[in-house]
Amino acid sequence: MNVQSTPWHKSAYGIAAALLIALGLPARAHAAERLTLANGFDLICDHHAMVQGRVRVYPKAAAEDYVELSPDAIRGVETIPDPPAEPAVAVSEGVSPAPASKPAATPVDTRLTAADLHQLLAKAGSEHNVDEDLLASVVKAESGGNTRAVSHAGARGLMQLMPGTAQQLGVSNSFAPDENVRGGTAYLDELLTRYHDNIVLALAAYNAGPEAVDRYRGIPPYHETRLYVARVIHEFNRRVMARQRQSNQNLASIVSR
Repeated sequence: MNVQSTPWHKSAYGIAAALLIALGLPARAHAAERLTLANGFDLICDHHAMVQGRVRVYPKAAAEDYVELSPDAIRGVETIPDPPAEPAVAVSEGVSPAPASKPAATPVDTRLTAADLHQLLAKAGSEHNVDEDLLASVVKAESGGNTRAVSHAGARGLMQLMPGTAQQLGVSNSFAPDENVRGGTAYLDELLTRYHDNIVLALAAYNAGPEAVDRYRGIPPYHETRLYVARVIHEFNRRVMARQRQSNQNLASIVSR
C-alpha cells in the first residue's frame, strides 16, 4: 500500500485517536455522569471505569462501546440524578384506560455474511478511494450491519440513507445492499471533500446534515451527533490498529523465513 499517494482522510493511518477528546457531549436528563474535561468540554455518559491506567467512558450501560481517555484529560466527575418518574394517571372506576398505541412494525433483521459485506465495502471504497475500514465503522454505527434497518426518522439500509438523499444519489432501493453502500460511500466522499478531508466534520455532517455543521461552524451541539462521531472514530481506530498489528505479524513472518 502506497500510503503517501493516498489522501489523508482516505487512509486509515492518518486518523489520530486524540480526536475523541474534542467530542464534548451536551447534557441530557437521563445521563448518569458528567465528566469535566481539561479542554473545557463536558462529556455526558452512563458511567466510566479505570482500566490499565486509562479511563474508559461508556455512553450506555452495556459495556460494548466506549471512549478511552487519559486520566489527565479529566478534571472532575459529577453524578447526575435520574429524572423523576412520570406520575401515574388515575383511572376512574368503571372507565377503561385509553388503549396503548400500537408499536410500529419492526423490519426483519437481515444481515450479510462478513465476506459479502467486505466485498461490497471494498468495491465501493476502491471506486471512491475511501478506506474500507472507515466505511465498515460507519455501517456498524448506522445499522449494525442490518440491511433492513429503518430509523425513527426514516433512514434506511446499511448506511441509513434518508429517502431524499437516496434519490439525489440515484439509489432506487435503499434496502438493496449494493445500492445502499454505493450511495452512502459516494455521499461520505462528497462530505470529506466538502470539509477538506476533516473526518470529524464529515461524519458530523453525515449524521446531522451539512447545514447543521455549517451553521455551528463545527460539530453541532447535539448529543446524538457527538456520540455518533465518537463511536465511528473509536471503531475506525480499533480497526486500523488491528490491521497494523496483522501487517506487522505478516512482515515478521516473512523476515523469519
